[in-house]
Amino acid sequence: MKSVPEISAKTLLAPMKNGQWWFGGDYNMNLYRGCCHGCIYCDSRSECYGNDQFDTVMVKKDALILLEKELRGKRRTGVVMNGAMTDPYNPFEKQLEVTRGALALLDRYGFGVGFATKGVLAVRDLDLLTQIHQHSPVLCKFTITAAEDELAKQIEPHAPSSSQRFEAMAKLSQAGLFTGVLLMPVLPFITDNRKNIHQILLQAKAAGAQFVYCSYGMTLRDRQRDYYYQCLDAQFPGLKEKYMRRYGGRYSCACRNPYELKAMIETECRQLGMLTQMKAIIEAYRFSRAPQQISLF
Repeated sequence: MKSVPEISAKTLLAPMKNGQWWFGGDYNMNLYRGCCHGCIYCDSRSECYGNDQFDTVMVKKDALILLEKELRGKRRTGVVMNGAMTDPYNPFEKQLEVTRGALALLDRYGFGVGFATKGVLAVRDLDLLTQIHQHSPVLCKFTITAAEDELAKQIEPHAPSSSQRFEAMAKLSQAGLFTGVLLMPVLPFITDNRKNIHQILLQAKAAGAQFVYCSYGMTLRDRQRDYYYQCLDAQFPGLKEKYMRRYGGRYSCACRNPYELKAMIETECRQLGMLTQMKAIIEAYRFSRAPQQISLF
């Protein structure tokens, strides 16, 4: 595997101002910068994020040294969310083991962890995740947008297939970790149909998911809009014109039938025993713990 460029960082942990309504995180952490999944819809290509090389994965220089220094200096522990702007389980993590090293530090200093990924390498770190779960919350989020691998390949060309992600989710769930699906974004005219959503929910349940959290549409702005439209021309000829007529230059692009899909998802998830509301998800995973062995001595 080719070498991964380094990028300097002054800090890794940032307090989450919106943690009380976004999965209950206390700190946010990105060990890498950029992503190589090639998802056609990713908002992180937008100019406001200041990353002109978004499709190139870079690793934060001396990340574990910096992280340990910051963890040691925190007055209170909490849940560290990993991967807001990059995937902590990108293909280079297999070689570099930066995410794995960070988990070991979080365990040592008594912190919990949450991560969002399209990768499958989290299974490698099952030992550390279950160890952390003995003392702190662990939240495992897998982004799934398409039930069929063929469609996922079109919109997420370099990411593991949806079926591979469900397999990884099942292994973490079977180990007692709190897992679920980020069903986002929902792409108008592409993934916003009942059949796709229904199949995702069924596969999520089969994989042991305890929640499905959905956003009913996508975002488009500046250079990300240009990139997305180029991809639509290549993958879905004629669809760009539908977007332009329906959304114009809007940033927020709701799917065609958001209220119908919301009602469907909430009803089916209730029947399948999966959570959909953010408050309930936060309460469930933050108060979830691995069973403790009782000592007789």
